[in-house]
Amino acid sequence: MKLILFGPPGAGKGTQARRLQETHGIVQLSTGDMLRAEVDSGSELGLQAKEIMEAGQLVPDDLIIAMISDRIDQEDCKDGFILDGFPRTKPQAEALGAMLAEKGLDIDHVIEIKVDDDAMVKRITGRFSCDGCGAGYHDEFQKPKKDGVCDQCGGTEFTRRADDNAETVSVRLQAYHEQTSPIFSYYKEKGLMEEVDGMAEIDAVTEQMNALLG
Repeated sequence: MKLILFGPPGAGKGTQARRLQETHGIVQLSTGDMLRAEVDSGSELGLQAKEIMEAGQLVPDDLIIAMISDRIDQEDCKDGFILDGFPRTKPQAEALGAMLAEKGLDIDHVIEIKVDDDAMVKRITGRFSCDGCGAGYHDEFQKPKKDGVCDQCGGTEFTRRADDNAETVSVRLQAYHEQTSPIFSYYKEKGLMEEVDGMAEIDAVTEQMNALLG
């Protein structure tokens, strides 16, 4: 099973991808993680990517496609994979499709975790974490049992990410919609585009995903 998972920041892609890995035995592939791994390995692709990134430029599509191609040839991807964070543009989607076709493969499902923008702003801006152990909390949805004290380690110092503010989150959401709209149209024409209600409880979202995947 080969699928692409879409969703704006805070929609829960990471959580659902981990669950899909466990239940379906397919590997989550994040292009960011793959790039770092290639650079760390010192491979030819990694050296090219490192040089480009150190120059402050974006890694070109053909290099990312080559990296994905090499990765899905590995043994742990034989039962399938989840692409997270790619493609980001229609040309990338077309290049991905061409590369897979050369291998006799195709994408089986393209799923968007659909969320309400206003609710997302509320969800993300309310996040904070313990400085001591990194445990995550939320002003409304997941407060510490004792106010100001971490449930896990008893720490009393907490941090909020600087970019978890309403203005920044709204900009990120707008960028996501503008960026992904042409990709969704592309996959809709192929009859692959599906969606789940990301505003539901986590377990309910997982159930929706499993129902789509069969």
